[in-house]
Amino acid sequence: MAGVVVVGAQWGDEGKGKIVDWLSHRADVIARFQGGHNAGHTLVIDGQTYKLNLLPSGVVRGGKLSVIGNGVVVDPWQLLSEIDKMAEGGITLTPDDLLLAETACLILPWHKDLDGAREGAASDGAKIGTTKRGIGPAYEDKVGRRAIRVADLADEAALDQKLERLIAHHTPLRTGLGLEAPDAAALKAQLLEIAPRVLAYAGPAWKILGESEKLGRRILFEGAQGVMLDVDHGTYPFVTSSNVVSGQAAAGTGLGPRAVSYVLGLAKAYTTRVGAGPFPTELFDKVGQGLGERGHEFGTVTGRARRCGWFDAVMVRQACAVSGVDGLALTKLDVLDGMSEIKVCTAYEIDGEMLDYLPATAAAQARVKPIYETMPGWSGSTRGARSWNDLPAEAVKYVRRLEELVGKPCALVSTSPEREDVILMRDPFERG
Repeated sequence: MAGVVVVGAQWGDEGKGKIVDWLSHRADVIARFQGGHNAGHTLVIDGQTYKLNLLPSGVVRGGKLSVIGNGVVVDPWQLLSEIDKMAEGGITLTPDDLLLAETACLILPWHKDLDGAREGAASDGAKIGTTKRGIGPAYEDKVGRRAIRVADLADEAALDQKLERLIAHHTPLRTGLGLEAPDAAALKAQLLEIAPRVLAYAGPAWKILGESEKLGRRILFEGAQGVMLDVDHGTYPFVTSSNVVSGQAAAGTGLGPRAVSYVLGLAKAYTTRVGAGPFPTELFDKVGQGLGERGHEFGTVTGRARRCGWFDAVMVRQACAVSGVDGLALTKLDVLDGMSEIKVCTAYEIDGEMLDYLPATAAAQARVKPIYETMPGWSGSTRGARSWNDLPAEAVKYVRRLEELVGKPCALVSTSPEREDVILMRDPFERG
């Protein structure tokens, strides 16, 4: 059995949707293992664009089982909306195609209210840059052992008990933020209305995935966001509310770590970030603006413009270390086409000292200064290349230098948003 985990090696938005979709034709099962519908994946297939937030990227492939694991927090209304939108696009998802872990926790309207109110009340320097979709508050209720889970939708008595606990917790929070008191009866009615449709997809994901593993099926584990947004290993507190690292693939699906045989870390050929937080290589000039324009750097979920900067090898190396990355998938190489020179951050300087890692505190991270190495750009085009030989010599040298600095080989290079525009050096599903 071959199990491949795909994680972002930067701050998310590395192009995981396309790479997961491209890899999924080699897989039998595609499983999401963390995050919520704050994750946005854009797929371009034969000129048609699909924007997914919660559904695994493999849903656009026929004959595959897509799984939303227990580590994901699920907005059930969003889930049904995405299923309906896929149907409008000609892709009908049945319980044979999509499995929702019955132990996954739900995102409720109360969570979204709380998320938005907190972010709105925070001072500019304290804003996290949340998508205000309720993901953080939902995870809070999960670890507080008061969340409503998918399976609870089938048990009205359990639902009443859970709502009673939630009311006790959320009422003072909402009152303190100037929100109306929560209405448990109204929420219960909303949940029971959608319960039949949601429960049709629900089941023991851990068991079905375990059976797939025993049968030798190839499983592709799909993460959201990026390692530097991990709640433990990222640029805290400007992070997401879940573990993004590859180890979460086991916990977030109910499979043991031996199910994973390869970890693929995705990184853009430059760096972007959405929302607040430190960004050592951020560019505030026309170069940064140009990267954003050529790369169409706008968040899939929020539409916010992404901050852009040079490739940060220090950060990617650190992300690869804490996530056990075996190889890289480099995306958006074509965005660098036509640049006369390209810079890469090879080290940090802080208070006169050199560092080869990102310090832990937010204050220190804000003072970090990048040390750059300058490389020649290329005038030729990499867009649409599907062979190593199709790349300009300078582009090849750039990729090779990134491999040296990060300490990991490139398994894949993506050269456009289109599904098949990929240069394959090593198939992550092949052993050895």
